[in-house]
Amino acid sequence: MTLSPLNQRRWRNFKRNRRAFWSLVIFSIIFVITLLAEFVANDKPILVQYRGGYYTPIFNFYPETEFGGDFATEAIYRDIEVQCLIVSGGMDVCFDDPEGVIADAEDGMIEGEAVSPGWMIWPPIPYSYDTTVDRPGAAPLPPNEQNWLGTDDTKRDVLARVIYGFRLSVLFTLIVTGLSSLIGIFAGAIQGYFGGWLDLVFQRVIEIWASTPQIYVIIILFAILPRSFWLLVAITVLFGWMALVGVVRAEFLRARNLEYVRAAKALGVSNLTIMFRHMLPNAMVATLTMLPFVITGTISLLAGLDFLGFGLPSSAPSLGELTLQAKQNLQAPWLAFTAFFAFAIMLSLLVFIFEGVRDAFDPRKTFE
Repeated sequence: MTLSPLNQRRWRNFKRNRRAFWSLVIFSIIFVITLLAEFVANDKPILVQYRGGYYTPIFNFYPETEFGGDFATEAIYRDIEVQCLIVSGGMDVCFDDPEGVIADAEDGMIEGEAVSPGWMIWPPIPYSYDTTVDRPGAAPLPPNEQNWLGTDDTKRDVLARVIYGFRLSVLFTLIVTGLSSLIGIFAGAIQGYFGGWLDLVFQRVIEIWASTPQIYVIIILFAILPRSFWLLVAITVLFGWMALVGVVRAEFLRARNLEYVRAAKALGVSNLTIMFRHMLPNAMVATLTMLPFVITGTISLLAGLDFLGFGLPSSAPSLGELTLQAKQNLQAPWLAFTAFFAFAIMLSLLVFIFEGVRDAFDPRKTFE
């Protein structure tokens, strides 16, 4: 798809803002890695070869009986017996000396018989966000070669939880910001373009709605209803759409009496076309100026609710819950450092990116 000359100029200006451009590159790399979290941190192999067949445990359910075991429940691939069954091709000797069988299978011989051993390809981090780490000692455990960022107070790998939590936080923020922005821009455009009684009544409604304590409402609802990702998204959008209304309204009130708007009306152009094709692009600079605050506010809201225990379900990987653990376990400083740097890196990159986007859309600024 070919960009228009105007968008090409905006893209050139954005790339010349080195801080914004490299923030976008770094954030994109991190986000892509977290989108592929199941391939990066998981307690299931990516690919299993067993008796000439290939299995993908990440995507499919396989009972232990599929690999010669006794149970119809899902195979626990980190179990030494299950690994022995896969490597040996399901031999019964795995239940007597699994470690010895695995060692013999590496040489292609088991009990004097030549075998073609099976194999498993594991993710770089062999733990999911809810996997209990098998390490001696009292939790939380400090970082080592097995757990690069240590474990939390329930012996779950911190790095795996950060990867999944980063993805969850960013997806939540993008969904909430996108929906809130669409509603807020549309509402502000309607108010500013038509003005009069419509604007007056709408402003009174917004003032009343904005005075409702959002966090208290969320806490009350989640004390009654079961917590879920989409319910939290809906409630956050319900209270967050007003963030951009004032900015868009002011821009439309300023522009509705300009000559190009009057000329478009005189030519019979429809109101919607004037609003969203001619006036909205001129209001985007002020709108994009507010977006970093909306995004950082949404991330902070999610982290705060998780910190208080009224955010995402307790089983979900949460950076806010990691912050709470850091507070409750001051003897484990790696939890506090991890939570701090995770939030600092995420928020800084997003703010730098949207600052660059704002400057790229501003016709008064150029890096050429």
